[in-house]
Amino acid sequence: MGPLPPSADDRLIWDMWESQFRLPVATVADEVGTFRALGNAALTTAELASEIRVDERALGIHLAALASSGLVEKRDGRWAATPAARTWMHPDAEGYWGGFLFRFRETIPMHAQLLETLRTGKRPANAQTGGPEWERGHMTQEAAERIARFMHAHSMAPARGAAAQSVFGGISSLMDVGCGSGVYGIEIARANPRLQVTLLDLKEMCSEAAKFVEEAGLTGRITTAGVNMFEEDWPTGHEAHFFANVFHDWSEETNKLLARKSFDALPSGGKILLSEILMDDDGTGPWYAASFSLLMLVGTLGKQYTLPEFREILESVGFTDVRASRTGGGYYSLVSATKP
Repeated sequence: MGPLPPSADDRLIWDMWESQFRLPVATVADEVGTFRALGNAALTTAELASEIRVDERALGIHLAALASSGLVEKRDGRWAATPAARTWMHPDAEGYWGGFLFRFRETIPMHAQLLETLRTGKRPANAQTGGPEWERGHMTQEAAERIARFMHAHSMAPARGAAAQSVFGGISSLMDVGCGSGVYGIEIARANPRLQVTLLDLKEMCSEAAKFVEEAGLTGRITTAGVNMFEEDWPTGHEAHFFANVFHDWSEETNKLLARKSFDALPSGGKILLSEILMDDDGTGPWYAASFSLLMLVGTLGKQYTLPEFREILESVGFTDVRASRTGGGYYSLVSATKP
């Protein structure tokens, strides 16, 4: 008996994977004094960063994870420890768990990585990620193969969820920018038989994506373009640009550069589409987005963004009608905007 038809919902796997962050983000907060400070007073992110001497941007990402774990809360722009945290995580409390949690600072490797990001605002020096390769704009074929396998595995469900969205039915040509393994472009093409797709990425990644395209039997409808998306001109003539898990790798400034290049290459009426896991508008969760943002902090130059943050990025270069909807592909949403 062969495998059952796959589901478009992989949240069970995401929950299992992201559980690795729940304890170490709390032990880091315990070590740097977050619970003491927020148990004594309600503070803004900037005030807390100054008091405990950590990086403000990284602290905001850590606080979102703590909030979605029920340890801190945010009201009127100020953070405070919850009653449970004041009882069990404040060093002066009778019920303080510090004596128990202390040992996990040494036994959980993620503790050291999250602690370093919080104190420096930078990726850990020893973090094992593919980030430096694709950030440099070139990579070995072996690295491209490894990254393609990684991305294909973790993107199958959201790719199928995105492909089912009605917006693709009104588009005849789509460019998947930063395509990775090509999994999104493949699923979108498979679900929309009249749609032509171009997969754009570094030439080494395009070589790997072409293998997945051939395996899917879509070589007649999907082409590749080996282009450095930052340094080279983009192909034109597409009605829409699609980015999956791209903007969360970069800072707001870099994302505005990408948005500008997209805007310039699209025709009037063209669309930009982002497949991302969104933070809540107030930046306090939910856990699946906040923990994914911790991963971005450790391994990339970005974070998970809110819809208002994406709106500011896209509108700053001229896009209009920015909106988002959940796709049914696990935890992902599709953000869309239009070039007037």
